[in-house]
Amino acid sequence: MDESKHQKISPGLYLVSTPIGNLEDITFRALNVLKKSDIILCEDTRRSSKLLNYFHIKNQLISYHKFNEKKISNKIVDIIKKNKIVSLISDAGTPTISDPGLILVNKCAEENLNVYPIPGPSAVTAAISISGFSDKYLFYGFLTKKENELNNVLNNLCDLNYSIVFFIPGTKINFYISKFKNFFLDRKILIAKEMTKMHEVFIRGDILSIKPLPDNAKGEFTVVLSEKIKVKNINKKINESVKIEIKKMLKKYTHKDVVEFISKKENLPKKMIYEFCLKLKKKI
Repeated sequence: MDESKHQKISPGLYLVSTPIGNLEDITFRALNVLKKSDIILCEDTRRSSKLLNYFHIKNQLISYHKFNEKKISNKIVDIIKKNKIVSLISDAGTPTISDPGLILVNKCAEENLNVYPIPGPSAVTAAISISGFSDKYLFYGFLTKKENELNNVLNNLCDLNYSIVFFIPGTKINFYISKFKNFFLDRKILIAKEMTKMHEVFIRGDILSIKPLPDNAKGEFTVVLSEKIKVKNINKKINESVKIEIKKMLKKYTHKDVVEFISKKENLPKKMIYEFCLKLKKKI
């Protein structure tokens, strides 16, 4: 017997996870809840309509996004109080995870209204699962674009020995990678693009070795930084003879090549060498 067809759906707010790319990733339970919803809240009605039409769901849609959620949340609460079933979906993935919904969830909690999670696709767990990094991870979400604020955030994060997950707009990927090279040299990186879609791409490597991506990249990337890479018996200082060697090498080779070579040869942290190279560059 198909239990989803006979499952009772009680009044309340349902946070329904939707596919991050491949439409086949939606769950039977998610479809059941959406079909029985009196109202479906969505970020972009045009985008959500493509998903809902694919599964022949014609319920009423209301636009609910970061620019209007404060304004209409009380209205939605009043609707739920009338014993209605309201679903919230985001453009992709799980609602409230770097997406609108927290205001509504909190208002429902204050009014003792039922809030139900309908789990499913998530770019965060998908990327972590294939990263090969520690499963003890911190999800940060979107980073600020403001230079000083960004430097403070990354400075606070760089000492945490967990995997760290970010959402990054494709148009800003190279900007943020350049920042990661300053703060996270002792880590590996996974860049996930178009996950679950036909042309999904995964780029892996040490943070220092990652090359710039095309500047016209579209969409959003999920980026995972590994926990700190442990190196046994590593030296803590760059002695004077090595400093002289670095100065000579920088006249012929790139920073990346110098850091890679000296790090292996002298058993020194890449971050230390990289910062020394930057200081030399400023003096020139």
